[in-house]
Amino acid sequence: MKAQAIQPRLGNHRVSTSRQRRQQHLLDVKVRARRASHHRNRRILLFVTKLVLMIGICAGLYYGVRLGLSRFFFDNPDYRLSTIAIRTDGTLQRDQVLQAANIREGLNIFSVNLAGVHDRLQQLPQVDEVQVERKMPNEIDIAITERKPIAWITSEKAVADPFASDAAFLVDARGILMKEKKLLPEYLALPLITGCSSEALVPGKPVDSFEAKAALELTRLTTTSFMQTRFQIRDVDVSKGYCLLVTDKNHTQVTFGFDNLALQMLRLEQFLVYSDDAQRPIETVNLLVARNIPVTFAQPASAVISELEPSLQMVERKRLENGSDEQKAKSEGESGLSADREIRKAEPVHPAPRKALPYSPGVKKFHASPTPLPVRRAIPLQRFNQQDKSNG
Repeated sequence: MKAQAIQPRLGNHRVSTSRQRRQQHLLDVKVRARRASHHRNRRILLFVTKLVLMIGICAGLYYGVRLGLSRFFFDNPDYRLSTIAIRTDGTLQRDQVLQAANIREGLNIFSVNLAGVHDRLQQLPQVDEVQVERKMPNEIDIAITERKPIAWITSEKAVADPFASDAAFLVDARGILMKEKKLLPEYLALPLITGCSSEALVPGKPVDSFEAKAALELTRLTTTSFMQTRFQIRDVDVSKGYCLLVTDKNHTQVTFGFDNLALQMLRLEQFLVYSDDAQRPIETVNLLVARNIPVTFAQPASAVISELEPSLQMVERKRLENGSDEQKAKSEGESGLSADREIRKAEPVHPAPRKALPYSPGVKKFHASPTPLPVRRAIPLQRFNQQDKSNG
């Protein structure tokens, strides 16, 4: 038997076919799939266990911390609010502040929301700044800086008493309106801004009209050292629409424009200095004009007295003469009175002139003749009888 000759392979070819290879690895694939599924289930179970454990720990911490805070802080009688210190520089009362802040004694100090208290108090029209501080263990301090009113403002053209008028409001330097429940006597000296009818005046809201803002700016400018004592505004009329008609305490009327109020105040200051040096009080000034400003001066008291002096001297002379006549009449006595009566009897008595009667169309007017008519005198009755006896 002859040996078969081994033929060398020409290339790199597999001995087994693809079918044989699939049959060889079939059992190994099934074993790997089960093992992978088992590992995946274990990882999911471990994740869920960790998640549940973490949630339990967080819940335990939450309830534990809450119980501890409630026991040691919120339900602790040592932190019960017993003192509420309120400091204000205005007219706000303690009851008004507590009602607006919505706090009271007896509450837990940690249950009070300081930010909420600050926001509620800041909404009050007369409040400018608020500071709320918690002091352990049972005290809260509230410091309030109220708005300082600088003028009254109203939409009416004339208000006799701002205190009694419901249409008059106080306004601060920022233009915030306020309605004070307790009015102080110094509010009477504040200037009055009238004729602001271009907007609705609401407490707590700022003024928006250009005229009102200009009037407030003018009021602020008069608080300088010289103008505060020399030019004190009594009322400002903004109803004109093109100017500010200002009247001061000395009844001087000054017309201001809306622009360059500081420059107009400097011009007015020069006029006031001249008025004081010359001792001539100013009556009206029109500052709307840039050059050749119209100024009228009031008549000084000395000129008025000099004009009235002659008439006053005459009245005084008549008073003295009447007084001397009365003294002479009193010193004469009864003899003088009797002589005076005799003299008065001897003097002819002139009847008082009659008043003219009202004219009526049915009665003709009487016209006196230019030449007097002859007057016939009546003969006495006794003399007429004697003549008849002699003739008989």
